[in-house]
Amino acid sequence: MTVRDIVPAAAPMVAIDDLTIRFTGERKVHAVNGVSLTLGQGEVLGLLGESGSGKSVTLRALMRLLPKKRTVISGGVKVAGQDVLAMDDSTLADFRGRTVSMIFQEPALALDPVYTIGHQIAESVVRHEGKSQAEGRARALEMLDLVRIPSARRRLDAYPHEMSGGMRQRAMIALALACKPKVLLADEPTTALDATVQIQILLLLRELQREMGMSVIFVTHDIGVAIEICDKVAVMYAGQVVESGALADIVRRAVHPYPRGLLASTVHGAKRGARLETIPGTPPSLDHAPVACSFAPRCGFAQPRCTTALPPRIELAPGRVVRCILAEPHAAQVSA
Repeated sequence: MTVRDIVPAAAPMVAIDDLTIRFTGERKVHAVNGVSLTLGQGEVLGLLGESGSGKSVTLRALMRLLPKKRTVISGGVKVAGQDVLAMDDSTLADFRGRTVSMIFQEPALALDPVYTIGHQIAESVVRHEGKSQAEGRARALEMLDLVRIPSARRRLDAYPHEMSGGMRQRAMIALALACKPKVLLADEPTTALDATVQIQILLLLRELQREMGMSVIFVTHDIGVAIEICDKVAVMYAGQVVESGALADIVRRAVHPYPRGLLASTVHGAKRGARLETIPGTPPSLDHAPVACSFAPRCGFAQPRCTTALPPRIELAPGRVVRCILAEPHAAQVSA
């Protein structure tokens, strides 16, 4: 029995509870501050926010990919029913790739330049499933076909530098899915691609997610990308989730001023014929843990208490949570 076999059917595939991550060293950075999220079987969750909001750090915590010596983590992280933060090295090695896998932003850096694409995929299958090299190579060919790489058999013996950016990203997806993980983590996988290839990769990921029934967490700073692929969205700002819920609820009825501002600054949320808006100011320093609303200095709705206390966690409906006083008239406060 492996870690992927023992999760109860009704349990969430991902459960993050009050996750806090601080980097130590010459400069302390409070990168993630009290994040709580759940992801069900077959759901696609978008982590949306600008650079430095804690999206990628949260994602890497799900696989324990953060540097050990200068990272302090508290809270709970469970994936497929397993306590990720409590895993020993052996369990963690089996867990990565087999239960959860990741697509990185830049495949040219994630793929090993000295091995062929086919070798890297086959090696993952051999290591995690105990298959022979021949079986691993057969799986590699199957995966390259699955991600629509032309002349897949010939590409087995290609090196990463011999492929275009779009083909490398497809190969990265093939590698991530080779052991058929239950949870897929995608860290801005289309950012470095041109618009046409970006759409192709998004459609491919959505199709593969539906075929394989995976749960997916998709990190992006682009609301348009989230609209294309996600079922639910969690909007992050300064290391906190300020609003989360179903995609349609966030896009049509965002409550927190930050996601409202994000939407108003794009064609997806702006009114026809109106000038796109901007959010004034800059994100706060993360040198200290937040003691008040991090968005208050940029917010046109801020009240005096926003600058002296953390915003309340308010549930508008099951799975629909907002951290803002503007949500108080709509629902009862939920204990943080």
